Parts: sequence; C-alpha cells; structure tokens
Amino acid sequence: MISIIITSFKEPDTIGKAISSIIEQEIDYDYELIVSAPDVETLRVAKEYKERDPRIKLFKDPGRGKSYALNLIFKKLRGDVFILTDGDVYVSGNSINSIMEHFKDPNVGCVTGRPVPQENREDQYGYWANFLFDAAHKLRSDLFDSGKFLECSGYLWAFRNNVIGELPLDVAEDTVMPYFFFEKGYTIGYEMDAKVYVKNVDNWNDWIKQKMRTSKAHETLDKYVDLGVAEKTKSFSNESKGIKYLFTYPNNSKEFYWTLKLILARLNMWARVFYDTKVVNRRYQDAWDRVDSTK
Repeated sequence: MISIIITSFKEPDTIGKAISSIIEQEIDYDYELIVSAPDVETLRVAKEYKERDPRIKLFKDPGRGKSYALNLIFKKLRGDVFILTDGDVYVSGNSINSIMEHFKDPNVGCVTGRPVPQENREDQYGYWANFLFDAAHKLRSDLFDSGKFLECSGYLWAFRNNVIGELPLDVAEDTVMPYFFFEKGYTIGYEMDAKVYVKNVDNWNDWIKQKMRTSKAHETLDKYVDLGVAEKTKSFSNESKGIKYLFTYPNNSKEFYWTLKLILARLNMWARVFYDTKVVNRRYQDAWDRVDSTK
C-alpha cells in the first residue's frame, strides 16, 4: 500500500491535471491519493474527481503551512511508502511505478523524481529555468551514480513510512527528510524517468521571491542534522563550483548573455539571503506563500 499526497494552495486551475496525471497511470500497487488544500476552491475541484474515484481522499489543510499540514496528514495514512507532489505540477506516465522500483531495495529510504520545466529556452526566464533544472539533474545523477547523499525535490519525492517522526517547521521538508534517513544509514535514490513538469516564474519579483524562500529554507539545516555527515548541496559554495557548466550550457550569444545575467541574479539572491539570515535574523518559517506566475 502506498499513500500519494498532493499538497496545494489556491490552485483550482491546476489541481485537476495534477490529479489526472496520477490516477490515469497503471499503478502496480494499491494506493490512496490524498489531496490537501486550505482553500475551498481547490477542494471543490478535487471533490469532482473524488466522486469518480474512491481512492481519492480530501484533507482540509488548516492553512498554517505545508509542513504543518503534512505532519497532520502523515498521522492518518496507511501507506508503507509516502509519495509527495504539488497541486501546480503534473507527473509523467509510469512515474509512480518507477519510484517504487527503488524501494524494493530495503536500504533505500528516500527517492526523488526529476523536475522538468514546462518552458522552452526561448526567453530569459525559460532559459534560466532550463539551465537550473538541467544543472540540478546533472548534480543528482552524479551523486546518485557515485553512491553519495543527494537532496530530494519537493515537486516529486517519496520516503518510507514509520522511520522518521514529524517534520520541523523552519526548514525545507524535501531536504531535511533525506538527511534524517541518511543519518540512519539509508541511501537516497534518484529516478530520472519519474518526471514532474513544473511551470516556472516569468518575472523578476516572483523569481527572486521564490529563490530566496527556497534558499532560506536550507539555512537552518544545521539545527537538525550533522552537515559533516553529508554536505549541504544547495549552498553558495557549491554553486560556485559549477562555474564551468555556466559557460558550456549556452548555445548562442543570446543565451550566453542570459547566463551572465543569471550569475548576477544568483549573487543578488545569495546576498539577500545572507542579509536576512545572518544580519537581521529573518529566517524561513513554514507558511503558504503563493507565487502567482507559476500557476
């Protein structure tokens, strides 16, 4: 039995596709699909699918953040494995079976899928999304192939039930959970054929807001895990090691120019994160925060 969880926040226009991309698969396991949202608009759409498929269950999120809602949901589920995804993305066919193949190995604790941008490379923000997602794919592939620790992607990931307790509320759940498993001796899997298609931002304000929130969510990891056991992969120092990739990815002068702008944008983002977390102590807290251009 597996429990698949879709967490959503004010996404009535996309939740249907997220649900369909799962229930239309030929899944080789008994499963339940929980759709969680704090808003009635999203739950109203999800209810239409529930009326057609009894495996779907609805959860009224109290609206205090994603990790808070997940902790409540985890207590209600029966699955041996939890698979998590979001209400504003959709997954590829056979992605669930592909992820579950890894759990046939009892040493595997977590598995992450592969985020893929819905955008092409024809404009700046589409290019940035492709660049960053491809870089993350290359990093995860290299770490997985060498048997090293890797972080999961919150867009699509999974872990064994009854191993770890509650999620902390001031750190990225898709990062801290793999650390918890790794410290217990489990390995982390990467399934590149389990693709999850993500719509990305298309303007500066949303881009910096989203990237700062994601990066700040990693700055409190050392409160919960020993970073000497497994190095934090999302950091300024690790990004700086990938400088060669920055100059081999562009295909033309326009993309090279966008790459230079991306370097400056990431430096800007890390400077803001440093100021917020180290200077004014304005750290990440679990809370729903909508980024409109990704919907």
